[in-house]
Amino acid sequence: MSDSLAAHYLDEALRQFRGHKRLAEGAFAQLRDDEFFVPIDEEANSIATLVKHIAGNARSRFTDFLSSDGEKPDRHRDQEFELSASTTRADVMRWWEEGWAIVLSTIESLKPEDIERTVTVRGQLHTVLQAINRQIAHYAYHVGQIVFLAKHLRSREWKSLSVPKGKSEEFNQMAFAKHQSSKAQK
Repeated sequence: MSDSLAAHYLDEALRQFRGHKRLAEGAFAQLRDDEFFVPIDEEANSIATLVKHIAGNARSRFTDFLSSDGEKPDRHRDQEFELSASTTRADVMRWWEEGWAIVLSTIESLKPEDIERTVTVRGQLHTVLQAINRQIAHYAYHVGQIVFLAKHLRSREWKSLSVPKGKSEEFNQMAFAKHQSSKAQK
């Protein structure tokens, strides 16, 4: 892979990670503190549990990313799905920020020549590109769950984080007009 293409890939990976983080935070902003801890059934995870898992995964996968296995020996994944009664929204948000700080600083530190290097996750070899793609998909999956749960919990009070239901035409017209305006200014 050329250095130019690898640099673009790293920029895009960073953009996607930041987008997933921002999307979840848009859902968090609409929730009351107690709603972070509500599972929709006994088999489901609450938003707080999903955050704890994402943060634990992020710490494990991205700490010493190029030099150690992505499944750290001190990670206890099953415990990421358990919360104590004393866990607060502030705890959850601290885990969230700490996990994302590791992800983003690691991606920012990578150089184009790192893309084709090999790393391990649970002893399996991955190129750096594969390992990053694996995490983008994993976080997208859980962020989707977070948004779904938040939307369910807020119900009619939910404010769309993308194109609101029934507003696609209006959105498309505005997007097209904005694009045309920016082209005209150039």
